[in-house]
Amino acid sequence: MPRGKYVNHKGKNRRFNNPEEINEQMEKEKQKREWREKHGEDPEEESGEEKGSDAGSDEESSSSDEEEKAKGVQHLIQIENPNRVQKKVKKVTELNAEATSSSSSAAPQLSRREREEIEKEKARANYQRLHAQGKTDEARADLARLAIIRQQREDAARRREMEVKEKEAAAKAKTDQTQKAMGKKK
Repeated sequence: MPRGKYVNHKGKNRRFNNPEEINEQMEKEKQKREWREKHGEDPEEESGEEKGSDAGSDEESSSSDEEEKAKGVQHLIQIENPNRVQKKVKKVTELNAEATSSSSSAAPQLSRREREEIEKEKARANYQRLHAQGKTDEARADLARLAIIRQQREDAARRREMEVKEKEAAAKAKTDQTQKAMGKKK
């Protein structure tokens, strides 16, 4: 009876193959392969496990150099990622043909955003040109405001000049009065 509450079953059912059984299996596989070669069946039709055991042949070593061995079920599942960009080798003649065909087209295809940005820039430049010429409503309003401000500044400048002249005249009149009162003549 085990001590404690829990029982560990990890090593209970372990079974190891002895070297004799392994050698027998390898002999059977070798005989099957030879029989298939004699009767004209392709040894490539064998399952993946049998291919893995015969890594010493020249045919499989050359194919393993070209392609890596598939891990698990990767070789059975065919998935194409649409986001993955594969590098394509192009010949110089193809590159020259593409360059001539792309230069012959009027303009490269632009995305919607790029087209909208170009249109906005053109519209802004056109508006600035019209604004500078004074043809837009905003430009007319600005020019009217500027005319009113100029008029107000001119009026204020005239008033200041008049005040300065009045002050000078008042000062001169005062000095004349004081001199007259003192009895001095000019």
